[in-house]
Amino acid sequence: MRLDIDFDSIEQIFSNAWEQGRDFLFESEVYELLAKSGSETFPRTRLIKCGTRIPDDELVTIPGEKIVLKIVSPYIVHKTEVGGVRVVDNEPDKIRSAVRRMFYEVPESYAAGLGRAQEGLPVHYQGLTGDALTAAVSRDVKGVLQVQYMPPDSAAFGNELIVGLRHTREFGTILSAGLGGTDTDLYAKRFRKGQAIVAASPAMCTGERFFRLYRKTISYRKLAGLTRGQRRIVTDEQLAECFESFIRIGNTYCRENPEAVFIIDELEINPFAFTDFLMVPLDGMCRFSKQKKTAPKRPVAKIDNLLHPVRMGIIGVSSTRKNFGRIILDNVLAQGFDPDNLVIFKKGMTQFQGIDCLPDLAALENSGKGKLDLFIVAVGADQVPDLVEDIIEKDAAHAVMLIAGGLGETPDSRDRAEQLVEAICAARIRPDTDGGPVFIGANCMGVISLPGNFDTWFIPKEKLPKNGSCPRSCCKAALISQSGAFMLHRSHYCPQLAPAYMISMGNQTDLTIGDMMTYFKESDQVDVIAVYAEGFNDLDGLAFCRAVRDAVLAGKEVVFYKAGRTPEGKAATSSHTASIAGDYMVCESCVSQAGAIVARTFNEFQELMLLAETLNTKIIHGNRLAAVSGAGFEAVGMADSIQSDDFTMEFARFCNKTVTDVRSVLAAKGLDRLVTISNPLDISPAADDQVHGDIAEILCRDNGVDAVILSVDPMSPAMQTLDTDPEDRFCMHHKGAILHRLTHLNNTSETPIVAVVDGGRLYDPLRDALIAGCIPVFKVCDGAVAALSLYIQGRLGANAVRMSKGDGVIHD
Repeated sequence: MRLDIDFDSIEQIFSNAWEQGRDFLFESEVYELLAKSGSETFPRTRLIKCGTRIPDDELVTIPGEKIVLKIVSPYIVHKTEVGGVRVVDNEPDKIRSAVRRMFYEVPESYAAGLGRAQEGLPVHYQGLTGDALTAAVSRDVKGVLQVQYMPPDSAAFGNELIVGLRHTREFGTILSAGLGGTDTDLYAKRFRKGQAIVAASPAMCTGERFFRLYRKTISYRKLAGLTRGQRRIVTDEQLAECFESFIRIGNTYCRENPEAVFIIDELEINPFAFTDFLMVPLDGMCRFSKQKKTAPKRPVAKIDNLLHPVRMGIIGVSSTRKNFGRIILDNVLAQGFDPDNLVIFKKGMTQFQGIDCLPDLAALENSGKGKLDLFIVAVGADQVPDLVEDIIEKDAAHAVMLIAGGLGETPDSRDRAEQLVEAICAARIRPDTDGGPVFIGANCMGVISLPGNFDTWFIPKEKLPKNGSCPRSCCKAALISQSGAFMLHRSHYCPQLAPAYMISMGNQTDLTIGDMMTYFKESDQVDVIAVYAEGFNDLDGLAFCRAVRDAVLAGKEVVFYKAGRTPEGKAATSSHTASIAGDYMVCESCVSQAGAIVARTFNEFQELMLLAETLNTKIIHGNRLAAVSGAGFEAVGMADSIQSDDFTMEFARFCNKTVTDVRSVLAAKGLDRLVTISNPLDISPAADDQVHGDIAEILCRDNGVDAVILSVDPMSPAMQTLDTDPEDRFCMHHKGAILHRLTHLNNTSETPIVAVVDGGRLYDPLRDALIAGCIPVFKVCDGAVAALSLYIQGRLGANAVRMSKGDGVIHD
């Protein structure tokens, strides 16, 4: 797409404002910025400054029968609500009268509103009330802007468009667009997800890609004339060009661009109206700042030393009680780490439990054995800063694990955490080092690395027995969690999850979630990466999304859950863009667009992780589901669960051969008179193991079926579902039982198969045996349909990322 953007002139606009002591642009300057960025249509303007008297002929130089008057103040952003926007006849006397009223009425109205909501006061006005507040607001009014009146083609709902850029701390610059106007916040709240507003990262998107996202909104349907009684008022090409212009502007004036002098914090046009196929900006705001220095890059390659250490050291092991350090030592040894490659730092002892002890790091330096790959620090928080400085000074380790809490979680501990960060950053830029060690934590519960043969969780084996609790051997999967407790509880509650790595990130004092994803995106040890995040460090959300995209392009699957869904800054942020595209919405949009599967609940997270672990080798062609049940209520429940705001599945239409073959299977058992062939298919409780298995196999052969859910009625007298002696007629180990039939089918078919076993603990052996055969099993049918639907939608989204080669454009 060819766009002529005059970046030199745009930078000059920012420079002029900055030299005048402003970190914002006046509305007229925003229109000038649009003009320099390729906009075809923008209104003519003229500023009437406070205290100036303008001759009649100059007041009416802007053409038109009407004129728009707008108050100009750096703090009055939403002008309409306080009478700061007025349309009057384009006559000198009418203009003068309106301007004089606005200079008094608008400050009074704005101050009255602030007085009723003291918590929303700009810093500039805090502590002021009454006449003092009104006077302060009045002093900040720079004038009234005359703006050319350009009447829209229609004032109907949905005929205005908001487009905005906003810098976010975690994800950098974000572009959003959708239903505009004064009620845009209401639309964003009340419409279904993705219908009113869409958002994306310009760093990972093109104008064409963003336009495809926008096409799914009600806003596009209205503007394109696709709703009843509506006619098209703008071309697709205009919209795509507008989005491309904003993306290029956003990628130029952003924190992640080291060459940028100025950063756009907010740029919003609300709304664009439409006149005779022209996009007309009716209001605009822009706030900006200077570029800041970024922290030095972390040596992410050293994560390999962290996860696959040859030499390991531990400090904080008690010889008299089972403290955290002692439990960590026990777990490390129990997982099979070579004790000859382990050292304990403990004064007054040369050995403990047959493991060499050293008094301090100086002794390690003098031993001639070289630096540690991993140093586990399990001492109190007050000892950590000095110890970290010693580790860095002596270059004692490639990677350090900080177990202690009290390093940044509370206001009282933030000074200690800042001291840590300063020491670590200083090591990064020292010319005599390779960037210093990487640190995981603080407040880290530990790491389990089965390929690295160690477990540093400080949970005693009596509380979390690890042998025999999982029905499967470990998978090529990694579970990365900001919360150690979340990971602990999920792994205990759902032992069928069997990741090779379980990593507690803690406070992200140094290593971040984005760093860990960057490491695993190229690892041949994992095919599935599951991530629980509560928050990202500055710009690490963007780094994480880039790594997710790269992992997806490499053929990996990523499952993601984000805690903390309160929309960002609605009380304290001025722009509509911030309130319509809040923190969680931005996170979910960016992560899913990168190709990850986003979970909505804790249970859904573990279900999606299980599906990814068991189905990642299966081929997903589409979203057509075949569902089979031996109980009528389940068929109804599955039908009710096939759509939501987050996914849309459809029941497959069986081909003629499938219908004929299914009818033959039913007839052979005398069930054809009881069963109507439909989808979902209720085969009745009288259906035995052979009927279940044969029908599942027939459905897997149907090219119109993309996935099969088979709900086994374990309590049916016709089914062999119990873990009993082979002589028992209900024994699940018989060769003709559903366990063997379904396991064989799963091993020979490319079609994803999901089983449902709805029953109590009596049927846990059947569930475990199916899971051991790499078949995901659910206890409730509606949950199975919802989880599989979300998983398939995520897989299809990942396929689209691969087809686009990661740049947002679909390639042949």
